[in-house]
Amino acid sequence: MRKALRWLLALTVSIGTLSTAGAATAAPSPEATNGTAASSESDILNRLLAIPGMSLIQEKPYSGYRFFVLNYTQPVDHRHPSKGTFEQRITVLHKGEDRPTVFYTGGYNVSTTPSRREPTQIVDGNQVSMEYRFFTPSRPAPADWSKLDIWQAASDQHRIYEALKPVYSHNWIATGGSKGGMTATYYKRFYPGDMDGVVAYVAPNDVVDKEDSAYDRFFATVGTKECRDRLNGVQREALVRRESLENKYAQFAADNGYTFTTIGNLDKAYEAVVLDYVWGFWQYSLLKDCGTIPGDAKNATDQQIWDTVNTISGFDAYTDQGLETYTPYYYQAGTQLGAPTIQFPHIEKKLIRYGYQPPRNFVPRSIPMKFQPSAMRDVDTWVRRHANHMLFVYGENDPWGSERFRLDKKAQDSYVFTAPGMNHGANVAGLVPDEKALSTARILEWAGVAGPAVQSNPSVARPLAGFDAKLDVRDVEREPALRP
Repeated sequence: MRKALRWLLALTVSIGTLSTAGAATAAPSPEATNGTAASSESDILNRLLAIPGMSLIQEKPYSGYRFFVLNYTQPVDHRHPSKGTFEQRITVLHKGEDRPTVFYTGGYNVSTTPSRREPTQIVDGNQVSMEYRFFTPSRPAPADWSKLDIWQAASDQHRIYEALKPVYSHNWIATGGSKGGMTATYYKRFYPGDMDGVVAYVAPNDVVDKEDSAYDRFFATVGTKECRDRLNGVQREALVRRESLENKYAQFAADNGYTFTTIGNLDKAYEAVVLDYVWGFWQYSLLKDCGTIPGDAKNATDQQIWDTVNTISGFDAYTDQGLETYTPYYYQAGTQLGAPTIQFPHIEKKLIRYGYQPPRNFVPRSIPMKFQPSAMRDVDTWVRRHANHMLFVYGENDPWGSERFRLDKKAQDSYVFTAPGMNHGANVAGLVPDEKALSTARILEWAGVAGPAVQSNPSVARPLAGFDAKLDVRDVEREPALRP
């Protein structure tokens, strides 16, 4: 989907000269030299390109900011830096060297369109965004998949932070949504001294991979019975009509050139899409959207069943072409992050052939995988006991929040809040008023920009920057199928 396509845009742009030994240089674009922000700090691009290993892909003008798409040379293995490098794509939304900086990653590809995450608006700061390693084009060649783990990714962030800190010397806050929220948390765990605060949105925390009963309890009570019955009815009916709808699926695949080598066959892909249906609805939709779901699935046409499943789950999701972009995620899910498995009490066992399939089924067999059960236990223990200046925000109706981060009494100045009625797009703005004000005040304080009024009375805390319809679009960070 959109994240999978963004990197193609950057490759059409002329690539700046890369130097790992000295400074790369590039002249600012004519558009960038106009405007107050550019004229007052016209050397910011030169300062960025003076960083060894930094090169310019493109500068895009945006009023009041400068926006750079850059490559940064990273070691493939931070434990052995001499054993090869790769180019990691980052972006910089430059507000001013006198402002705090928000370090963002979504955990997947990075957008090359100027945008501002919620903490960036709150603190009116700069934003550095990182593409997660092994998502193309930020992938070593050849790819040694054993170097894709949470410590290596945290070390990518640490190295970027150290490179940019001399330029952006004020406070830094790490943030991200879903897999990006997980990433921000892991970064804090491995490099606790880098960031002045962390704002992690809708971050799953699968501590024990094989124990997933929390998800079953969620789906038994989420929303209303009427809505659950509608969704469950469609999901079951799609399996009852497997033969006729798979014929439609085969034609759909043929028309679009889709293949099923990685997952094994069309039947496995079909069931995987159907079993994602209920989860996908609650992840990306709201209770008010239940009216779009057929209310009488047994009497619905094949086309109606197909259309609603395709809209929510996407029949391209488990094709080779749909999986390819997300190989790094499934690799991590099958080696460290874990993946959910849920029951389907509303569906007869004879209708389900495979159930929720493991991440191994979504990664080419040429890539070896071995699960490390200690990885998430380590992070969970650290967060519970040592969290400091950390805010976790979840959505009440988001299934990924069923297994979440929690805090013990030893955690300091850290919080876990839930936004009522919200899905995977939950944010600070959606919290109840007291929690919204407190969260905003803590973010301002961690960023070093809380004024005396906020320090004495958190209830008056407000974002320092006004809403920008283009920069601050609050769409759910949508990844197709069952991905955080």
